[in-house]
Amino acid sequence: MSAGADPGSTPETGWVGLVAMIPRKFSRRAFLGSVAVVPMTGLCVEPFTRKGPPRLRLSLAAYSFRDQFVKGKDGAPAKMDMFRFLDYCAEHGCDGAELTSYYFEDPATDAYLRQVQRHAFLRGVSVSGTAIGNTFTLPAGKDREKELELTRTWIARAAVIGAPHIRVFAGEAKGSPKADAKRRTIEALEEMGDLAGRHGIFLGVENHGGIVAEADDLLEIVRTVRSPWVGINLDIGNFNTTDPYADLARCAPYAVNVQYKGLMRPRGSRQSVPTDLPRVVKMLRDAGYQGWFVLEYEMPEDPYVRVPTMLDEMRAALR
Repeated sequence: MSAGADPGSTPETGWVGLVAMIPRKFSRRAFLGSVAVVPMTGLCVEPFTRKGPPRLRLSLAAYSFRDQFVKGKDGAPAKMDMFRFLDYCAEHGCDGAELTSYYFEDPATDAYLRQVQRHAFLRGVSVSGTAIGNTFTLPAGKDREKELELTRTWIARAAVIGAPHIRVFAGEAKGSPKADAKRRTIEALEEMGDLAGRHGIFLGVENHGGIVAEADDLLEIVRTVRSPWVGINLDIGNFNTTDPYADLARCAPYAVNVQYKGLMRPRGSRQSVPTDLPRVVKMLRDAGYQGWFVLEYEMPEDPYVRVPTMLDEMRAALR
């Protein structure tokens, strides 16, 4: 049975119920009988098993228009909101839209979220996921509980809008030993992964600096988490390492979502360099990836000018 399989439709008979019965000393893949011993953690969780040829579907992240979602300094209305963003995705041929949590109305009521979901459906655009700005490395206390509550809230909201994936962060060690920060992150991911799994939602830990700036640390965390609903949100532009392509290739088999930026900055480079898009697509296909390939635009040019051309470049590479 693959990591994404669903042996049942209820918590009692589905993945969540089965995972809940796993003894604490076992990983999620130990449950599947696929464990190898490694020095880092004592466990080595296998990558997600996917059948058939690779499939990459084009999506666009709302974060690409982050400045346009903000009201003007003179009180002028924002140029972009979720409904206009979904229209933009439809008009530019995107199969999906990643609805970054930062740009929803506040409060994001269920009624408003259902309107967003309805609008996406009528425009023929799938909600590919959402993203939150959390920290899981904090020690026990009110600050940590606040981060966990943020995650719980957005798991519930993701379920309303039909988002199958939530991008999450790990965080910084901030004076703690890295091992302790990792342990706290793993504990949070297991707890939140169980909750997300009850809604059929994946959590993807992004390679976003902090304790996951290096591929070894990110892989150690994801391989140790005992939940089939936790993987990697692979950001193509975020490994500032000596060989980013090699690190991305190591992480790709664990990816549950992929974000493409168009630029990367290897260690030692004085400035960012263009990403080799065909090489990235080949890497994902070699890993058997099946899922969303999301443009998260961060270049200095006007997104209204550059985003359409980047979508065309990505579309061509996928063909």
